[in-house]
Amino acid sequence: MAVPKRKTSSSKRNMRRSHDALKPINVIEDKESGEPRLSHRIDLSTGMYKGRQVIKKIDKKEN
Repeated sequence: MAVPKRKTSSSKRNMRRSHDALKPINVIEDKESGEPRLSHRIDLSTGMYKGRQVIKKIDKKEN
């Protein structure tokens, strides 16, 4: 069984854990519709991405 030779100091332990913190999600306001969305994602309300129409806009009334 593997056993550490020396005790890991609290400084080394905390430096290792420095990248484990949760980061807030990047919610932005869409330029076209003004609705909040995640960056680098398609705006589902308009179907636009980077100024291009990527998917057709889904109308709930047609179904």
